[in-house]
Amino acid sequence: MSGRGAKNCSDQNYEEISLIGNGAYGTVYKARDLKNDGQIVAMKRIRIQNTEEGMPMSAIREIALLKQLENYEHPNIVRLLDVRHSQATASEIRLMLVFEYIDQDLSSYLEGCPSPGLGPDRIKDLMYQLLNGVDFLHAHRIVHRDLKPQNILVTGQGQLKLADFGLARVYGFQMALTSVVVTLWYRAPEVILQAAYATPVDIWSCGCIFVELFNRRPLFCGDSDINQLSKIFEVLGLPSKEDWPESVTLPWNSFKPLAPQSLEQLIPEIDPDGKDLLEVRSNVAIIKFVLETFVRILFCVLSS
Repeated sequence: MSGRGAKNCSDQNYEEISLIGNGAYGTVYKARDLKNDGQIVAMKRIRIQNTEEGMPMSAIREIALLKQLENYEHPNIVRLLDVRHSQATASEIRLMLVFEYIDQDLSSYLEGCPSPGLGPDRIKDLMYQLLNGVDFLHAHRIVHRDLKPQNILVTGQGQLKLADFGLARVYGFQMALTSVVVTLWYRAPEVILQAAYATPVDIWSCGCIFVELFNRRPLFCGDSDINQLSKIFEVLGLPSKEDWPESVTLPWNSFKPLAPQSLEQLIPEIDPDGKDLLEVRSNVAIIKFVLETFVRILFCVLSS
């Protein structure tokens, strides 16, 4: 790779300061950029198994996607500063992605909020920034696929930025997307049911995060796919048998018929105007319900 692609990696350009965290797709460190006056950065190290043809296409796609986002310098997308790679062994490539450093995510931001939590204006601002970033991704046919508070960064000035694009993909109408995406608690029903999905999976995750901003705890905390669906239906109600997706293997009668909870139960702090806008109607298809409800949420947040 050349030009604006990955440079051959020499770690002498960066000095590790401390470990930030480990994930399925790499290890992230707080580091110092020695060639830029010691600027503090976030450095993500990824080990990639090589193929006979060289670096796997999946890794090349990820780099290309991040580079594409970098060109726009969107205020709600974390900035990629550098990409480097080195040949560790004949069968392994080490990839290093260097990002701007932001010292807290939305999860730690919520934990640090004093009681009684975020006010309506702050929730409105955070949701506007979140949706602004997601709208930008979708406008460029990118599905993030793993939106959760831990992958959303918040600067000291309150600016929100989407991060961790390890599961992101460019979406095409003929593209088969894997069903193993999105952290379980923020996973849309159509993904759990292994039905067809696209950009609305990000919208579902945003809806879960929206409620979490009010309640300061995750909305659906399942410990398995079936348990997660049960928790969703306990809150939102079970769709009618006629609205159950025909393409899924899990039968409708696997779940007890349940009516949706009231909005007062779901979000005790919501005001009357928001309640009117978010009134849930029963007996709608899963995806239609997700889209319709989230449009109401969006209108409530941005117009209040």
